Amino acid sequence: MMDWTDTHCRVFHRLLSPHARLYTEMVHAHAVVRGDRQRLLGFDPSEHPVALQLGGHEPAELAAAARIGVEFGYDEINLNVGCPSDRVQSGRFGACLMREPALVADCVAAMRAAVTDLGRDVPATVKCRIGVDDQDDYEDLHRFAQILVDAGLETLIVHARKAWLHGLSPKENREIPPLNYPRVYRLKQEFPRLVVVINGGIVDADAAKSHCAHVDGVMLGRAAYHDPYVLARIEHALFGTPLPARDDVLRALEPYIAAQLGRGEALHHIVRHVLGLYLGEPGARAFRRHLSEHMRAPGADFLVVEAALAAMREHAQPQAA
Repeated sequence: MMDWTDTHCRVFHRLLSPHARLYTEMVHAHAVVRGDRQRLLGFDPSEHPVALQLGGHEPAELAAAARIGVEFGYDEINLNVGCPSDRVQSGRFGACLMREPALVADCVAAMRAAVTDLGRDVPATVKCRIGVDDQDDYEDLHRFAQILVDAGLETLIVHARKAWLHGLSPKENREIPPLNYPRVYRLKQEFPRLVVVINGGIVDADAAKSHCAHVDGVMLGRAAYHDPYVLARIEHALFGTPLPARDDVLRALEPYIAAQLGRGEALHHIVRHVLGLYLGEPGARAFRRHLSEHMRAPGADFLVVEAALAAMREHAQPQAA
């Protein structure tokens, strides 16, 4: 979800799902320690609970980044060892680390120790795949999980596909390796005290509810971005929260948009995340088209969103014979 799940996206998603835990895009630990922390880590209070997702392979650097994340107020520090992109592999982080479970365990232990030293009850978690390349037996996943549990890991998020480190693009790695949900269910059965969250191919509320009969939670990625309202449907299915009207969600976002524009932010940086809100609804294409064409105009404000809603309603009306 790199370049997608910025703070504007998370504020919007929070309006759709009060109970969801939101995650940042993956940020390398080195950037957190050496870079512009406010730009990289700043978030809106409405996002809580929100997790900082880190990449990296050096325990000391990850510990320092975890400490900084906790000081910024994040509710979870997550280490991503599931991303298979070439850029990530070249830096020796992401999915290639599943081949080095002892190193991942050292990273987890260092992150946990750094957070504990601050006296904060903030979990250090891991997101992984079910395997990489030919390391694709359940026993490999079990061994990986056992080593991390022995290092103190309490929560493991598992994308239920293996990753091919060579030969497939990141997009292909999300689609070509087959999903194996039973493998993740078995992991939960054999590690009952480990919080296991399942990820991969979950696109609707029925699927989310079904998975929760076997594991402790579900994680959505691109499905929640392309069809944001699925978050509201899952929220309703799991927690009974009333389904919000899509228009009301947009209206609730208006004060945030006004505040951000007042700080010099451009409208398109914020509303690009709402383009899929009306997916499947009458007039949705007109909404997306109008917003896409006008959100970059100089001085654009919430009136552009209002006009997009008007265009949607116009196109949704039955045409006279």
